[in-house]
Amino acid sequence: MQLRFECHLTGADYVTQQGWLSATLPCCPLHPHGDCGFARHGTYERVSPPGTRVARWYCPEGHRTFSLLPDCLAARLSGTLSEVEAVVRAAEQAPSLEALCKHQRLDIELPGALRWVRRRVQDVHGALHRIKGVLGDTFANVAPTLTAFADHLEVEPVLVALRGIAAAWLDVLPKPLGFAPRRRRGRSALPRLQHRAGPDPPGCPA
Repeated sequence: MQLRFECHLTGADYVTQQGWLSATLPCCPLHPHGDCGFARHGTYERVSPPGTRVARWYCPEGHRTFSLLPDCLAARLSGTLSEVEAVVRAAEQAPSLEALCKHQRLDIELPGALRWVRRRVQDVHGALHRIKGVLGDTFANVAPTLTAFADHLEVEPVLVALRGIAAAWLDVLPKPLGFAPRRRRGRSALPRLQHRAGPDPPGCPA
């Protein structure tokens, strides 16, 4: 299970300063009164930014791991929230995704680049729709785009700011902003009980 690590470092600074060493989780989220064997459980590595690690804890009684994801990192997408935001902002302003992909992910062919960009646009716009639902009084008249949210909040980067603004709702907000579990076809969205150990899968970022 991912939890928020309130952290004002950029992705590069988080790596340089080894920000995961300062992450703390004082008690077990499942057993706040203790006596469950809750303890730090090392770290796991992320592909990007290179050198990134995320602090992790384990509850033996609940058979569940917990990790503290810093505000700079995207949830269930490789890279930082600012990097994701840059792609989506560019897509919102581009004449077409095909035109944008001439300058994005030049290491892969156009169909793959389109999927890569489209996935980020859909994920971010989906998260903004959900934020409008849970924070309707604040964002009722704001279009579910990063451009509109930036104008309304007068802040950049928008996604990093929104993780703090919507902190109480992160468990129901989808990636890359929140930590809501994946929905599986034909099944309800049940939380995963365990993080996989070790680094992210090899190969190109998702």
